Amino acid sequence: MTILDLPAVNGSLNGLSAIFLTMGYVFIRQKNQKAHRNCMIAAFATSTLFLACYLTYHFYIAMVLHRGPTRFTDPAWFRPIYLTLLISHTILAVVIVPMIFMSLGRGLKGRYELHKKIARWTWPLWMYVSVTGVVIYFLLYQIFPQPQ
Repeated sequence: MTILDLPAVNGSLNGLSAIFLTMGYVFIRQKNQKAHRNCMIAAFATSTLFLACYLTYHFYIAMVLHRGPTRFTDPAWFRPIYLTLLISHTILAVVIVPMIFMSLGRGLKGRYELHKKIARWTWPLWMYVSVTGVVIYFLLYQIFPQPQ
């Protein structure tokens, strides 16, 4: 494996995060707080590892290979769809970070009523970011591989 394999790792980490988020949701609906907590911590860990790998890859591409990020150009008819998905994913990925910290902090401190209030917003946004991360990976690197 090389640093150029990180997009696949990133897609996998986003997928794992989505799985942990789903399991965490199921567990809390079943009132299994311990399993819910563990899944949400695992989702946080995989999302954090994703961010480290994502930044490493893009730093390497820019600083070592002197390239910009991969651009979606082909097929041209699909580019507006891809960009809409990418823009919503990117904006929500930034917005969700403080919400995740707030949700985790409240949950781990046992402030469950406050945790529930923010988690109702955090969970679906975090799930959207995780799932669209996988979709973006497949679109950009598997379904419509772009020239470098």
